[in-house]
Amino acid sequence: MSRSAQEAAALLRGLRILLEACGREHLAHGRHLWSNSSIRELIASNAAHATQLARNTGRNPTEELRKLQQSLQETGERGYVVAQGICSLLQTKMQMSQGDSGQQPSAEPGKPLGKPQNQGNFDAANLDISSITLQEFEEILSRRNKDRNVSLRTPATQGSQKQPEQPPGIIQDTEYVNNVLRFVAGAKTQEEEQVPPIETPQLSQVAKQRKVPSSRLGRMASFGGLFAGLGIGTLNELTKGALGLGGSTSMREALLSPANAERIVDTLCKVRGAALKIGQILSIQDSSVVSPQLAKAFERVRQAADYMPDWQVERVMNTQLGADWRQRLQTFEEKPFAAASIGQVHRATLKGDGMPVAIKIQYPGVAQSIESDIDNLVGMLKVWDVFPQGFFIDNVVRVAKRELQWEVDYEREAEYTEKFREMIAPYPEYYVPRVVRDLTTSSVLTTELVPGVPLDKCFDLSYQHRAHIAASVLKLCLRELFEIECMQTDPNWSNFLYDAPSRRLMLIDFGSTRFYRHEFIRNYRRVIMSAAEDNRQGVLEMSRQMGFLTGYETKQMEQAHVDAVMILGEIFRYDGEFDFGRQNTTERLAALVPTMVAHRLCPPPEEIYSIHRKLSGIFLLCARLNVRMNCVPFYKEIVLGKFKD
Repeated sequence: MSRSAQEAAALLRGLRILLEACGREHLAHGRHLWSNSSIRELIASNAAHATQLARNTGRNPTEELRKLQQSLQETGERGYVVAQGICSLLQTKMQMSQGDSGQQPSAEPGKPLGKPQNQGNFDAANLDISSITLQEFEEILSRRNKDRNVSLRTPATQGSQKQPEQPPGIIQDTEYVNNVLRFVAGAKTQEEEQVPPIETPQLSQVAKQRKVPSSRLGRMASFGGLFAGLGIGTLNELTKGALGLGGSTSMREALLSPANAERIVDTLCKVRGAALKIGQILSIQDSSVVSPQLAKAFERVRQAADYMPDWQVERVMNTQLGADWRQRLQTFEEKPFAAASIGQVHRATLKGDGMPVAIKIQYPGVAQSIESDIDNLVGMLKVWDVFPQGFFIDNVVRVAKRELQWEVDYEREAEYTEKFREMIAPYPEYYVPRVVRDLTTSSVLTTELVPGVPLDKCFDLSYQHRAHIAASVLKLCLRELFEIECMQTDPNWSNFLYDAPSRRLMLIDFGSTRFYRHEFIRNYRRVIMSAAEDNRQGVLEMSRQMGFLTGYETKQMEQAHVDAVMILGEIFRYDGEFDFGRQNTTERLAALVPTMVAHRLCPPPEEIYSIHRKLSGIFLLCARLNVRMNCVPFYKEIVLGKFKD
């Protein structure tokens, strides 16, 4: 073999050795990567899971198939929510780009409009009265009524402007509109009497029909869109603040911007149900607990008046009462006269005796979505760190979930209505309507329609009527606690109607009614008695025994707690006419809230949430009624009563 051939063979052997060494090195490196790779662990865990799944499928195929179906459904729902968020992002970006180019974005369907952008085709049905001027409202109504020149001026302002002559019919129409607006504003004309007429309340003229999303997927999508919108709105505010364009540099302020507050209001008014109820509860919290911007947004939620479209009402009634439900009624008003977070109320008359009745119809999907709705809303607010640590929001949520489960069960409400009617019978100043069992199910409640107006419409009555209302409501609250030990815990003033001719309180809506343990009421009575007797040590000891305090709180916390109880007990210590209209109780309690929130070591007893919510509502009502009242006789008659320690 020649020398050149030998050199070529040696070179090839060297290349082979080099390639074999590189192969071994790469194989070792690959094994090292594989042994430390999370993919290997993931594949191994998936293989083990698949093996276990195969075994379980062999044992119980039906159960495994159900779990697989549920998992696929959950994946699809979450994907749909993400898609909705992306759509919201794209829509917001398009609107922002239109705004930058000088174009005004059109309003979304069903969303109330503020000041009119397109004067030619603006519809008063979608009008938000609070955001426009009187002159703009006049122009809108004039265009809507074609040849009519509608005026909403009061007699004082009419004299300052020259008005064209109008036919008598137009003048009557204008006067009718004026009267409606004065009624909504709570103003009184010279012709109005001190006693309001007995009429069924009506929804606002700007209240609109809006479908309630009844499926879990639809409700999740609504919250997904809200969450995406809040993120976009917050980022937009922070960007404008950084550029000096009027935004905010604080994350909390950016989150609670007016635009974001509008998003929260619109979403909660759309889904209604448990989320709207939580918003209503948070609307009455102190500003030390919930920021003023968020409380203002929730206050608008509390006054929302959207209602179901006719086809959705028909579907619920057919499902609950059967397709022939109209044949059992003489009349049925399609538009409800009241709408709340759980359902809406229609007026009707029964066939036969012609008795007027109120039919409360529950929004579809509300009962099934309590857990998810509350978790979605509160979880979102937790992400943005809205609540202080001492607020114990988890306890509030747990109690709210249980009470909402009661409220959506209309058969339970019917039962408690009948029980309360029986228990309150010895007191003629109160009246509870009868239940029509034939037209009552778990989602439809029919009761006798009683006369009267909500208490928040009674602030302009004569002092005699206002004093009678305040005394009746306070005595009712004390009787509920210390005599029958059963309370309707919802402080909404619309749950009380005042019938001026008979001077009776009509009690309605017993969805949140509950009984209390006798032992708890006995101990709570002792706390009230210690406060009435100015016994601070007695208040402190009973508070520890009942679980308000652990015994390990700071002196500052113990003093703040006792001070709060003593302030509440003032009405029973003051032997004279306590002036609710000029008291500063609310301000003094508000000054103690930051200390109690910051230093509280344990949540209060579960029963106390509903009791104090009701007591706060009653105290505020007496203050709004602006009455002076000696409460000591009520204390001696009801709180002390026949109590034996």
